[in-house]
Amino acid sequence: MNPYPCLMRSFVRIRPLAALSVAAVAALLLAGCSSSSSPDASASPSGSAADLCASAAPAGAASKAVTVSGAEGAPATATFTTPLDVSSVSSIERSVITEGPTKLTTGQFVSYAYSVFNATTGENLATVGYTPGEILPQQVSAASGGQLFGCEGAGSRITAVAPATESTPAVVYVIDVLSVVPTSAWGTAQPAVAGQPTVALAADGAPTITLPGTAAPTSTEVTVLKKGDGATVGSGDKVLVQYTGVKWSDGTVFDSTWQKGGVPTSFTTTGVVAGFQKALEGQTVGSQVLVTMPPADGYGEKSASNTNALAGETLVFVVDILGTQRATAAATQ
Repeated sequence: MNPYPCLMRSFVRIRPLAALSVAAVAALLLAGCSSSSSPDASASPSGSAADLCASAAPAGAASKAVTVSGAEGAPATATFTTPLDVSSVSSIERSVITEGPTKLTTGQFVSYAYSVFNATTGENLATVGYTPGEILPQQVSAASGGQLFGCEGAGSRITAVAPATESTPAVVYVIDVLSVVPTSAWGTAQPAVAGQPTVALAADGAPTITLPGTAAPTSTEVTVLKKGDGATVGSGDKVLVQYTGVKWSDGTVFDSTWQKGGVPTSFTTTGVVAGFQKALEGQTVGSQVLVTMPPADGYGEKSASNTNALAGETLVFVVDILGTQRATAAATQ
């Protein structure tokens, strides 16, 4: 069930990265074999590194037999005697090649990339994530990603071996943990725009929106508060965001990720109301945007057939864009 229903035109099941390709199976394993793509509010960053360290798959003869070359943070080459002996591999085997300077803790989000190799032939089956916008940041917990990431932080490189399934051969992964992704926008502050609502940020990045006391605008207005340096969000892309929404009529908050544990959520840009879509598409990851939308781009005018609680309301959102995955990347994985 979508935990943030207010934004949605209708419930849209976000397709997980998994499909029928080996690359997709790898992505599913990295995401913890979960059928849901939404981050887990219960996995807030309050656990310890030890929680994740304990969840990591153990090393084994197969994972230790793989030699990896290439710089961390760039596509790697895995070398091993083919076919790799996986006869003793009943689950994931995992070895840490390079340890980053810090450890992950439960609930953090990571940017990562990986290459997948056929354990029988040595063929490189896929290399994904080294180009921005290919993979959405992954929230890591013991139940989601911990088996492969463990507690290895940014700068770490991991190799893992997985046995064959009914639809895929045994495979070797080389996984790079690229960075820990902040849970609030990190872009450069932009000049204020006169007449727009003002935004004050708490220490953790949670926004408080103050309305200007003027008449509501009659068309959707988007203002960039912070300009990020990441990939550009396109139509139909999946995004990872934090947001707070208030009603222009009285300034009350009607929905906010910050008030639901402060954990970002994810959805596609085409699965939300038009005004929110306009706020996202064309923006860059790391940005914070302010959007004011009249009913026409929100939930429509109130009527006998439209009894939505937000019908007839002009809405104001502050949105932190923390990650994007291109629609084309999601469709092919």
